[in-house]
Amino acid sequence: MNRWVNKLFVEPTENVLLQLFRYGFVGGAAFVVDYATLFVLTNNVGVQYLWSAAIAFVLGLVANYLLSISWVFRNRGSLSRWQEFLFFAVIGVVGLGFNELIMYACTDLMHIHYMVSKLISTAIVFFWNFFARKYLLFTKKK
Repeated sequence: MNRWVNKLFVEPTENVLLQLFRYGFVGGAAFVVDYATLFVLTNNVGVQYLWSAAIAFVLGLVANYLLSISWVFRNRGSLSRWQEFLFFAVIGVVGLGFNELIMYACTDLMHIHYMVSKLISTAIVFFWNFFARKYLLFTKKK
């Protein structure tokens, strides 16, 4: 049992399924930051939901980066930390575009509550973020 726990949670891995599994936890933690910020800014501070979503997404992005480089994608390329984060952020900004478009379509066009729209958006953007980061940023080049 301990061997499996180490394999799933501790040992560095290049196995895509194990990385996706770990990224699920990272994405979950980043989602908590993102979702809670969206709720607080919109309901408690009175910020319009699309602005709240953008701010929340950025905070979730930072949490995601820090957890991803320390636990999921340990293989690092030749980029400096700043270049790596910039590329990571660009992928995130594309994800933010998807997030905003999906939230707008679900909330304004389909009249789904914005918090439910966020859940739908998160599920879709999760896969974009993982595979783009895995294959564009954290795969060793031969």
